[in-house]
Amino acid sequence: KNYVFSTHDTHSELCDAIRIAKGYRKEKWGYFLRAESFYNVATQEEEYADITHPSAKYHEKSHGESFLALAQNNMNPNGLYLFDEPEAALSPQRQLTLLMQIYRCAKEGAQFIIVTHSPILLGIPDADIYCFDNGCIHLCEYEDTESYQVTEMFINNRQMLLDRLLTD
Repeated sequence: KNYVFSTHDTHSELCDAIRIAKGYRKEKWGYFLRAESFYNVATQEEEYADITHPSAKYHEKSHGESFLALAQNNMNPNGLYLFDEPEAALSPQRQLTLLMQIYRCAKEGAQFIIVTHSPILLGIPDADIYCFDNGCIHLCEYEDTESYQVTEMFINNRQMLLDRLLTD
C-alpha cells in the first residue's frame, strides 16, 4: 500500500472518467494491484521492510505464488480492492484459490473492482459483471461474456476449432 514508482504510462483515457468517492462506509484498507507492476511492488515491499513489518520475500517465490501471496496478505474485510487482470500471473488452479479468497472477503464486507478476462474470476458468485462493448458499459450475465463464450466454444469444439484455425 502506498508504493510510489513510475513506469511507462499505458493507461487508457477511461481513468480520467472514473472517480472513487467515499460513501457512508469507511474502508479500513485498500489495495490496487496489477500483474504488470508486481515486480516493482515486490521490490518496494522488500525495501520498505523493517523489524515491525518484515518482508514477505516475494522475489523468492514463483511469480504466480508470490502474486497470490501478496493479494492474500493484503485482503481484509471492509476493504476496497482494485485488481487489474490478476489472472495474468496465476494458473487456473491458483485463480480458483484467489476466487475463494475474494468471495470470503466480499462476504465479510470487502468490495472488489476487478478487470479480468478470466472466465474463472468472472464466475465469482453474486458478482455484478460489467461489459465494455463498443464504447458502452452495461451489466451482463456470466454466460454472455466473451471470455465465457470463447472458453466454452474451445472446450466443447476443440478439434473442429483447431482444424479451422490451423489449416491453410
